[in-house]
Amino acid sequence: MATAPQRGLILFAHGSRDPQWRTPMEAVATRTAALDPQTLTRCAYLELMEPDLPTCAADMAAQGIRAITIVPMFLGVGRHAREDLPVLLQELTARHPDVRFELRPSIGEDARVVDMLARIVLAPD
Repeated sequence: MATAPQRGLILFAHGSRDPQWRTPMEAVATRTAALDPQTLTRCAYLELMEPDLPTCAADMAAQGIRAITIVPMFLGVGRHAREDLPVLLQELTARHPDVRFELRPSIGEDARVVDMLARIVLAPD
């Protein structure tokens, strides 16, 4: 019998009016879940798409998840990552005091991502 996930991972992205925009984000979530089935992995969006971050976190908390990592899926660190996300995190912490939230740096700040993108750009067709 499989055990229930003890940890949650939220891939947090901007969102778009175009429903196809979410496809690559959901592909990352699917691959992440395959690599670590013990972690409940979901996508959440800042605007224009659902679920939003508060809804996603509340759903995880309702499932008994007590440790949630939020990974901003932004290549650049703009206003959303610098200003909006910390406010959302404060609200989540106040709303779910029994859940430990960890906020990772934006994905674009990771040297491995920068290296991977450079290799893709340089690769022949």
